[in-house]
Amino acid sequence: MNRFVIAEPKDCIGCNTCMAACSEVHKAAGLQSHPRLIVMRDASSTAPILCRHCEDAPCARVCPVKAITHHNNAIMLNESLCIGCKLCAIACPFGAITPDGSKPLSAPVSYDRFSQADAHAREARTAPYNQGLHPMLSWAPGLRQVAVKCDLCAFLPHGPECVRVCPTKTLFLVDENAIEQANAAKRLEAMEVFHTDNAFGDNHSDQQRAGKE
Repeated sequence: MNRFVIAEPKDCIGCNTCMAACSEVHKAAGLQSHPRLIVMRDASSTAPILCRHCEDAPCARVCPVKAITHHNNAIMLNESLCIGCKLCAIACPFGAITPDGSKPLSAPVSYDRFSQADAHAREARTAPYNQGLHPMLSWAPGLRQVAVKCDLCAFLPHGPECVRVCPTKTLFLVDENAIEQANAAKRLEAMEVFHTDNAFGDNHSDQQRAGKE
């Protein structure tokens, strides 16, 4: 099975520590600084939303340049191959892929025939069209859109940074070992309930026999 990080909503306090840590470690690694998870809020609770690393990942199936592949029990994105078509973000059933602007390309920001004042005026005229837009619709001159998704912090020896820094341990990594441990805990709990029920049952039978005598 693929590994993925999931959150327990009842323990989340909405502190955004996971988002900040995610952004910092990826920026330090030379990757997009946009956080790979988003803390969603409603009237009563908060919870981080992350990539589930689907077994039959729709994002990988629709990517026209094979920038998203299955590797090491996870769905990995190669940012250098991404062409910014946003098909993966559209296909993702969890909304866990966000397009974000990469570093500026080799394009001039102004031209010699324009003065600096003219350049500032042009930026002021174009800026409102990009402010407040959803990432799927936003754009910026000279920037290339690149898909951003959870990579389980594959470049870190301890794994996902969000899991490590979460102050309430809301986030945890799900893999085959975690599944086996959860199953073992459930089996143990079921055995305890079984023995408890049997103990009460035996006492009840003894009481019934004593009453008949």
